[in-house]
Amino acid sequence: MTTLDMTGKACPIPVIETKRLLAASAPGTSVEVVVDNPTAVENLAKFAEQRGYTFSRGEQAPGAFRVVLTSGDADTTAPAASGPRRTVVAVSSRTMGEGDERLGATLLKGFLYALTEAPAWPEVVLFYNGGAHLTTEGSESLEDLRKLEAGGVEVLTCGTCLNHYGLSEKLAVGGVTNMYTIVETMLAASHVVKP
Repeated sequence: MTTLDMTGKACPIPVIETKRLLAASAPGTSVEVVVDNPTAVENLAKFAEQRGYTFSRGEQAPGAFRVVLTSGDADTTAPAASGPRRTVVAVSSRTMGEGDERLGATLLKGFLYALTEAPAWPEVVLFYNGGAHLTTEGSESLEDLRKLEAGGVEVLTCGTCLNHYGLSEKLAVGGVTNMYTIVETMLAASHVVKP
């Protein structure tokens, strides 16, 4: 088994380096990845799930998390550009537009509500940077986001962003994602809407 030390590497480097190593290896290969934060562990778990790899958590010590990924007989690739096209909404801020921040916050809240009333919903709504605040406790948009999620919309928030703002324990809707998945999701979309 190969060990990949990704200690100190920021998202999405652990996922990308693990993907490269497994892609260059024979089917059934196992890789132990060492990372230094729980978000990287969750990112690797999601990557393994998307690819159809076996994933297990190994020993944990302060600042050292060990996980093992084992490739299957064939690599199941995450959404590809040639697959079904879909609409993605990408929210990178707590506000919509430039200018007055209070107005921008009101506009974005209105946008997310209007999205729930639209005749066609997006398949995915991504939140990153300041947008991470909208999926956490205290957000005025939680009801609308929960309605979208209950209707089958995937609501994903950047784990690095949640960590940066100290919101990791306050996520109230959707799941955690990483920059590699954000990139793949946007590239596979037929439309990316950025309010």
